Amino acid sequence: MASVTLGGNPASIKGDIPSSGAAPDFTFVKDDMSDQKLSDLSGVKVLIAVPSLDTSVCATETRKFNQQLGGKSGVTGLVISKDLPFAMKRFCETSNIENIVNASDFRYGEFSQQYNTEITDGAFKGLSARAVFVVDQNNAIAYAELVPEVGQEPDYDKAMEAVDKLL
Repeated sequence: MASVTLGGNPASIKGDIPSSGAAPDFTFVKDDMSDQKLSDLSGVKVLIAVPSLDTSVCATETRKFNQQLGGKSGVTGLVISKDLPFAMKRFCETSNIENIVNASDFRYGEFSQQYNTEITDGAFKGLSARAVFVVDQNNAIAYAELVPEVGQEPDYDKAMEAVDKLL
């Protein structure tokens, strides 16, 4: 079983994250409480898995990706957590997040199960570990990062390099 740390303490996750090949399809809940699938989206997708937008690191990460994805056509950023859709919407509205789609995993849990990001023990049990996936136009994983310490930000430069290579 794979693991990350949370405040320096080991925390297991469901398994190894997929790093190449076909991106597993998953259903998420949008702001209006309707369902959507990854496969419904065209172009390049940046999947931003976070434990909760109610944490400062997750909020910062979402703001930074929002800024970096601004002005890039053909790219959809999805911030994925088990937060409720209306809480995610409220955060994005108050933070002026316009380049990222909220993708709540609360109803189905398909993302955290299929991408193996679910934390299986410790204080964040049931939430997603911090990870970033860049998925190409053909729904293949072009880049994957599991952030080893949940309280740290991902490598934005590498993620954005992967996006730029696909455009």
